[in-house]
Amino acid sequence: MACEITGMGMYVPPRILTNHDLEKFLDTSDEWITTRTGIKERRIADEWVKASDLGTYAAKEAIEMAGIDPKEIGAVICATSTPDMAFPSTACFIADRVGCSSKPMAFDISAACSGFIYALTIARSFIIAGQADHILVVATEVFSKIVDWSDRTTAVLFGDGAGAIVISRTNSDRGILSAVMNSDGSHWKLLHSPTCEKLRMSGRETFKLAIRNMEKACIQSLEESGLTIDDIKLVIPHQANIRIINALAEKLGIPEEKVFANIHRYGNTSAATIPIAMYEAYKEGRFQQGDNILLTAFGGGLTWGAATIRV
Repeated sequence: MACEITGMGMYVPPRILTNHDLEKFLDTSDEWITTRTGIKERRIADEWVKASDLGTYAAKEAIEMAGIDPKEIGAVICATSTPDMAFPSTACFIADRVGCSSKPMAFDISAACSGFIYALTIARSFIIAGQADHILVVATEVFSKIVDWSDRTTAVLFGDGAGAIVISRTNSDRGILSAVMNSDGSHWKLLHSPTCEKLRMSGRETFKLAIRNMEKACIQSLEESGLTIDDIKLVIPHQANIRIINALAEKLGIPEEKVFANIHRYGNTSAATIPIAMYEAYKEGRFQQGDNILLTAFGGGLTWGAATIRV
């Protein structure tokens, strides 16, 4: 028994905040931001917009692509560090808004930027266990609400957005071949956001750990799936910083054309970066049915992981 991705969707707010816009109220410049991060612009939600709003748009598109009735969804898992409320879960709001009248289990997980890979792996386990035929996984973030807009080291990095996928039971050889997840709470101070406070990050130390741990997770995931990096059509890493992406590619020996990056358009949307990138890569024809893709992420916790998928 296996599972495959049958639908994908994404949504980003219409408002664009460029590097030149940031120059107006921060001691920074387009050149400084672009050189150090690869980011040119990011999307910012209006003040009244919540994570569930973005997630619902992405989820509806994923369900439509999957060609299923929302009533067939057996679980809704939402990865977010910026939930609408402490409770109910953001997943409960999304399940209701997309029309899951079958009353599926719905819950949030908090693994920061690694949240999508964690949620993907949980969904896979539920399907293998026979608890659902279709599961909706949503990653949605409104980091603009927790960013300190006076701190140029973090304000330039983050944006808002959502991505979603539907995972369905299959008897084919496609699906999630392997998944690796890890954490190390001893480094929590490097990237954190206390309740009712703003995000804080120690960039240099986080940078080093991100590359090292994502590399290890990718290698382990490939080994567990019985593949090598040469078998991978496309690597879709967490979109945190173009320097991290490039350094990881070099460590893994991956040519530039096999690595997908859209950080210049959206910045770091935390858990949502990978499903947004997957959606865009698919629409651009960067992978097709039967191809192997490798996902990897690193985030606050510290958390990290990788997943090898045959699409």
